[in-house]
Amino acid sequence: MEIVAYGVLATERPLLEQAFAPSHQVRCLDLFLTPDTAPTAAGHEVISSSVNDTLDAGVLRVLADGGTRMIAQRATGHNNIDLGRARDLGITVARVSAYSPHSVAEFAWALALAVNRRVVRAASRTREFDFRLDGLMGRDFHGRTVGVLGTGKIGAAFAGIAAGFGMRLLGCDVVENPRCRELGLEYVERDRLFAESDLVSLHAPLVPDTRHVVDAAALATMRDDAILINTSRGGLIDTGALVETLRAGRLDGVGLDVYEEEAGVFFRDRSMEVMTDDVLARLMTFRNVLVTSHQAYFTREAVGEIVRTTVRNVEDYLAGRRSDDFL
Repeated sequence: MEIVAYGVLATERPLLEQAFAPSHQVRCLDLFLTPDTAPTAAGHEVISSSVNDTLDAGVLRVLADGGTRMIAQRATGHNNIDLGRARDLGITVARVSAYSPHSVAEFAWALALAVNRRVVRAASRTREFDFRLDGLMGRDFHGRTVGVLGTGKIGAAFAGIAAGFGMRLLGCDVVENPRCRELGLEYVERDRLFAESDLVSLHAPLVPDTRHVVDAAALATMRDDAILINTSRGGLIDTGALVETLRAGRLDGVGLDVYEEEAGVFFRDRSMEVMTDDVLARLMTFRNVLVTSHQAYFTREAVGEIVRTTVRNVEDYLAGRRSDDFL
């Protein structure tokens, strides 16, 4: 069987081809699934999608009409897929329900440390042989309060690192994680977490109840010198409200590995184009904001696990089996 994989990164392609061989061929495309590109899946029963593919009702209809019956998403999140419409069309959807939580948790801390200690600004200066320390003062994280919004596997890994720093741990989630309790994390209401935390890190899935959970009201509750980190999903933050907060001179720093309108921008070279997203362009003018291109998961261990799980999901579908990865 030939499988078409969309949104495949250059470093991901050989891993996918090797993992599917010799049972299946995989045609790896660097283009993303959109209404314009969906017809390229015609004649393929199984396709593999990336987190930034568009799988709305219209795209799913094109896929179904072309014979697609299974979508293997190479990501944990599935907010880009209209699952109800997929079921109506008889399309089976599977995802990678878990991979190395340490990859994302460690990168969230990389962002937090870089923002707090002005690492990017310092590196830019020293490349120009400017060795002044003006404007580079950070703070000790030891003894301060960190708020973890979403305490699943990644949130727990993040909290474990925070405990190593000697921080006070606050958490908020619909379900408490015993591992976080063992670390000394105190579960509190969302508003209290925002109000008391020196550092807030987001590790919640994007669902209707969490969309724009960090809105203007939440940002107003946060301390003026707080740091905000998001390595989960861009839609957790109302980016327009965040820009206004930063314009008002509030928040000590922001680290974002995700952006709510990242589809069509992230994973691509846009350096020779005019950036038409005014919100993103404005966001990146702030010196205390660090934006990376959805790379928190991007370690050998995590990508290898994603590929292996994707192959297993396809094999399970073809054998008529279902696992917890099936939605």
